[in-house]
Amino acid sequence: METQAIHTTASSTRLHMIKRGMIAGFPIMLGYLPIALTYGVLASRTGMTNLELTLMSVLVFAGAAQFLAVGMVATGTGMIEIIIATFVLNFRHFVMSLSFVNRLKGVALRAKLPLTFGLTDETFTMSALYKDEAKEKYGSLFYASLILTAYLSWVGGSYLGGVLGDVMPARLSDSMGVALYAMFIGLLIPSVKKDFKIAGIAVLAMLINFICQYWGMSQGWAIVMGTVLAGFSGIWLLEDEEVTE
Repeated sequence: METQAIHTTASSTRLHMIKRGMIAGFPIMLGYLPIALTYGVLASRTGMTNLELTLMSVLVFAGAAQFLAVGMVATGTGMIEIIIATFVLNFRHFVMSLSFVNRLKGVALRAKLPLTFGLTDETFTMSALYKDEAKEKYGSLFYASLILTAYLSWVGGSYLGGVLGDVMPARLSDSMGVALYAMFIGLLIPSVKKDFKIAGIAVLAMLINFICQYWGMSQGWAIVMGTVLAGFSGIWLLEDEEVTE
């Protein structure tokens, strides 16, 4: 009888942590769904099948990189250029994963490593806000349910967007292409507010991209060069900042 009571308590604790994680991930889900729908619509308009665009969300799970890839696919960019461009854009995930693993010292390594796959800017930020859960029992279930809520909403929204792209009027779906530029501007503005030098880096990236294409370089490689060279310029343009948790 006592063993059964202990088992029930443990189960309820697990369920409690899962529910807390889902609640923490709910705001991310609300933000992901409209963006994922837009991605699905745009991807379907480039000729990608529902299976292909959904698999990209399943395997990549990176909004900015997927929008970039779709834009490059639409212009006929080669696969190698797309892979390199998205790799460079997502390079920050290495740093985020190291910070995430180090922060969750109370969670077993075998649980932390799979969780890093689900890290995005939003889930990383949310995990930082709920870092005390790592010290609690079954804390890994909290982060797993948080990430899974965001992940499923992105994958599901992508598939639904692909379905809508097949039935939506062409004029309406084509007009959603502005979402690509709006999203990148939305990512840039908060950083520019913190440091105007970041605006200079963005302008430098545009100039490098323009010059490379003017010299005959393909659009895909021009994007890669602009991203890499402008990114490295931040080493000298930006002052060292103290990293705080």
